Amino acid sequence: MHWTYGSPVSSVGSMDSAHTDDDRPRAGTSAYRRTVVAMVAVAVATFAQLWSVQPVLPELAEDLGESAARVSLTVSAATGALAGFALVWSGLGDRFGRTRVIAVSLAVATLVGCAAPFAGDLWLLVALRAVQGAALGGVPAAAVAHLSEVLHPADAARAIGVYIAGNPLGGMGGRLVSGWAAAAGGWQWGVAASTAVGVLAWLVFVCALPRRTRGAPRSGAGGVGGRSRWRAALATPGMAALYAQALLLMGAFMTVYNLLGFRLTGEPFGLSQAVASSLFVAYTAGMAGSAWSGRGAGRWGPYRVLAVSVAVMGAAAAVLAVPWLPVVAVGLVVFTFVFFCAHATASAWAARRAGEGRAQASSVYTLAYYVGASVLGWAGGLFYDRWGWGAALVFAGFLCASALVAGLGLRPGKEVLPGAGVSLTGTGSGAGERGGGRPPKVV
Repeated sequence: MHWTYGSPVSSVGSMDSAHTDDDRPRAGTSAYRRTVVAMVAVAVATFAQLWSVQPVLPELAEDLGESAARVSLTVSAATGALAGFALVWSGLGDRFGRTRVIAVSLAVATLVGCAAPFAGDLWLLVALRAVQGAALGGVPAAAVAHLSEVLHPADAARAIGVYIAGNPLGGMGGRLVSGWAAAAGGWQWGVAASTAVGVLAWLVFVCALPRRTRGAPRSGAGGVGGRSRWRAALATPGMAALYAQALLLMGAFMTVYNLLGFRLTGEPFGLSQAVASSLFVAYTAGMAGSAWSGRGAGRWGPYRVLAVSVAVMGAAAAVLAVPWLPVVAVGLVVFTFVFFCAHATASAWAARRAGEGRAQASSVYTLAYYVGASVLGWAGGLFYDRWGWGAALVFAGFLCASALVAGLGLRPGKEVLPGAGVSLTGTGSGAGERGGGRPPKVV
């Protein structure tokens, strides 16, 4: 028997009694597959557009005569606005239905994305990117909660991992398309090409989503009042530590990826825009890391996966200082893989730990994640402008070390999840595997 995020997965007959009468789609069914495909598509649409300017930042700086820190505001404005509007979109999702919120937010963001290539100066582009980011906030604010609500609890965590794997897929695809198009026709063509990817992915979402998983949340999702849900999201032990992972690790990740193009197109590498953009293929490692995280957490426990991933991420950041391209490429792959391992683990853990406050927990996690992207990612640009690439990597390493310290409160053996009946070390009252052996780990 295999335990995933606290839910036994083997056969219907061995499911926890609380889940035996649940008629929500299971893994392997058509409704489950279509739901996952639809949500991966919205992840692609979101992150292709959110990161569309990142690979063209060096060209933007040269074209507009601005510094690395100032042009990185085109990224920070979008991520910061996304963070600020995540809670707004979460409330709208509770009222009108999460899939409606996702569809509307993507449509608005795509329309704004069509206008961005025509921006004539930096500050107009920053303003348009802020509006686009605010619109895109509807997806991460609603997607994880939607999957948790409409899919069977035994398989929801697996679907969340696949959805999060769609984040690097969209991020990689958007960056590659943008970088290659910019090399051919300028940064404007790069942004336009990423918007086209978003349009296609949005159409996949609309066509693939099953009717039974559209619209408002299940009636059971609103069983407790809004105040109780927020209390669960904010006051449940360990939630602050999980939100800190989102803030700090995304800050380190964005510091590296915002400045990578400047590093690769400058000395000692001197790569062209197209070749430098090709290193964003490292995002395929992020897809693998996200998809693997659920299996790893089920086998070794979420704390071990999270802590090891963060430690390796800090070490990989140090490797990126080596002035030899093959070493940088390998370091970037490792850095990306473990970041998405940590992110997928922390995100799914937060949704489960908050219980009935999962939607609010997802919103707060999203807020912390994109505050890290906007504020700490921009701060990394200041280090780069003042002291260079090495200083930016030191800053990223410091953020990883801070995340490790913050995560100490998540160590196993300290708490019991409310209503779970199983301790984090697996030594609580929950039943173990059939015929004895180790009891399940709770995420």
